[in-house]
Amino acid sequence: MTLPSHDDVLAAAARIAPLCQVTPVRRSRSLDALAGAELHFKCENLQRVGAFKFRGACNAVFSLSDAEAARGVVTHSSGNHGAALALAARSRGIPAHVVVPAGAVRSKVAAIRAFGATVHECEATLAAREATTARVLAHTGGRLVHPYADPLVIAGAGTAALELLREVPGLDVLVVPVGGGGLVSGTALAAAGSATPVPVVGAEPEGAPDAHESLARGERVLQLTPDTICDGLRALVGPINFQLMRARRVEVRLVSDDEVRAAMRLAWERLKLVVEPSAATVLAAVLRHRERFEGRRVGLVLSGGNVEFP
Repeated sequence: MTLPSHDDVLAAAARIAPLCQVTPVRRSRSLDALAGAELHFKCENLQRVGAFKFRGACNAVFSLSDAEAARGVVTHSSGNHGAALALAARSRGIPAHVVVPAGAVRSKVAAIRAFGATVHECEATLAAREATTARVLAHTGGRLVHPYADPLVIAGAGTAALELLREVPGLDVLVVPVGGGGLVSGTALAAAGSATPVPVVGAEPEGAPDAHESLARGERVLQLTPDTICDGLRALVGPINFQLMRARRVEVRLVSDDEVRAAMRLAWERLKLVVEPSAATVLAAVLRHRERFEGRRVGLVLSGGNVEFP
């Protein structure tokens, strides 16, 4: 698989501009004081479908030829990517099929259906997701749009950081969540094109630390049972994503679920923003690893805001 580049992120930005929101950047002096740093929050929780995932899905769907698009698109997703692909497909007028594991957040599954995708349920294992996806692909002849291990999805995800770097020049570091690695690898590509390349730090739950362990070992961890409230970060980092993270020298910092909960509350109290646990990892990481960020200008990507309330 060909690795995407900074130029691919630029092409994605032009392609998706008519469909995606340019999300705002928010500040909080009280959070700056807590962190001892200057924090700039890129609000992808305010993106269409409530997550950055719409960027990658749009780039993939609108890159297809007419013949490919007519056969539709297929993916597996526990939520945000499925909803994003469903909306992108509806915007182009093509079918979308989403394989959803048992136990997925109900509001996210409801969004997938509301945007017009056909939902295929399966057991909550990676093997079941992949096997069901393979059957749907064989039946429909559609194009697989992987949630994170797809060059077009990665390039689209990188456009969030591209916007942030343009709006706030001179950032010292970017912090983004790490799950399968689409956002962090896309962000690394965007940051590499700056006049002065900006380092990228991934925030990962302690209960799903495969990216952290993979970088430490120099090879992907292929077996791990995630145990975290961050439902969007339970996937193992993809092979192409791991390659890009290593090539761009991405570092990963771990956070606990309790720290994530506290960061969600702070985002609500200080920024007046609803963010999901996966998104709150970035603020949790900056507060836990204060020595890494203190005194610096930090860009944080709040990846999504789809929370299921009781």
